[in-house]
Amino acid sequence: MWVIAEYLSTALFSLRPCTATSSGGKSLIVPTPFALKMALLDAAIQSMGLGRGRELFPSIRDLRIAAQLPHHIAVNNTFARILRLNEIKTSAAEKDAAIANAINKQQWPFQRTIAFREYVQFGGPLLLAFDGMERDILAVLLSQVSYLGKRGGFMQLTGPPVTVDVIGTDFTVLTESIRDAFPLGVLQVLDDCGADMTFEHANVYTGKRIRLGNERVLRQVVLPFEVARSSKRYTLYARVER
Repeated sequence: MWVIAEYLSTALFSLRPCTATSSGGKSLIVPTPFALKMALLDAAIQSMGLGRGRELFPSIRDLRIAAQLPHHIAVNNTFARILRLNEIKTSAAEKDAAIANAINKQQWPFQRTIAFREYVQFGGPLLLAFDGMERDILAVLLSQVSYLGKRGGFMQLTGPPVTVDVIGTDFTVLTESIRDAFPLGVLQVLDDCGADMTFEHANVYTGKRIRLGNERVLRQVVLPFEVARSSKRYTLYARVER
């Protein structure tokens, strides 16, 4: 039984792969299962309390998730000003003078620099399907998800979630990696919650480390899109009908 929620983006979406650096990295064109599950967990804790969030975590972690993206997606290429920790790489005898010089230039403890960023504009609604939780609970949580990806990537639920027995072929399952045949499309490496992940791993206040390949796993997913047009400023993707 799948619960389908339809969202419209009210701002540009951006979510770099977990392997990207702070100074660069292309944006994914779809929210990852890990990001979606953490958004649901956040909604559960804020609306139902910490104890209830802990109870629901195993079900949220094991959700199957699928997505149907709009027919066109535009990705804007840009550079943004960021602050980065200034690492003084000098000898110990020269370090104090180097720090004083950086303070005079207002470049300490952070220095101003630029970073490559991509921002995604969806050309229509984003449909997300979830399997593995009771519909009424999911409906409450989905209604409180207001942004996905980088903070500021606001999303608006367009109506009450609907329930179906089987999702259509235009949905792509995000929690399963491709196997055997490699279909036509755009490859995305998406992170997901591993089977060994516990609530303590998700709780940032416990200090319990999330290890890539154990509590956090990667899924190789092919989205049915092709590059329709591109330049140095943008890339336009068009959905391929399978």
